[in-house]
Amino acid sequence: MTNPSLPCPCGRSIKDKPLSYKECCEPYHLGSIPPDPESLMRSRYSAFVLKRHQYLIDTHHPDYLNGLSVQILDQENHTHWLALSVNKSSSEQNKGMVEFHAWYRADDGLDAIHEISDFVKQDGRWWYTQGEQLLPKYPKRNDPCVCQSSKKFKQCCLK
Repeated sequence: MTNPSLPCPCGRSIKDKPLSYKECCEPYHLGSIPPDPESLMRSRYSAFVLKRHQYLIDTHHPDYLNGLSVQILDQENHTHWLALSVNKSSSEQNKGMVEFHAWYRADDGLDAIHEISDFVKQDGRWWYTQGEQLLPKYPKRNDPCVCQSSKKFKQCCLK
């Protein structure tokens, strides 16, 4: 369990003030319905970080699960997640898209899942369907670090 007063793993902020887990993704993990594809994607990222695997199954459109289960996620989730960067998101009527980088620490250094995720809205609820994997776009040396440390990339995760 996470402390609900700590910053939310998804990194959402309002006016540069990070939202707490309690203010951000916890309500979705407890049953509230995310209002848009970006909120759903952020809550799914937080669920990966917090190992709330049932939530991932519950928000994945059943037609696209392809055998994915809580048991499979329990076996494969040993990733050390660092941060989420949302590149862009959009929705029109019953279809949505979110492009993001989910940064993590790998055995050989920094890596990311760079994905364009597709979402559909059915019966008033957004569902994740599938995603297109892309090569990660790493920050430049003097850009802010992806881990949100306030340091430059070259002085932090690039090392």
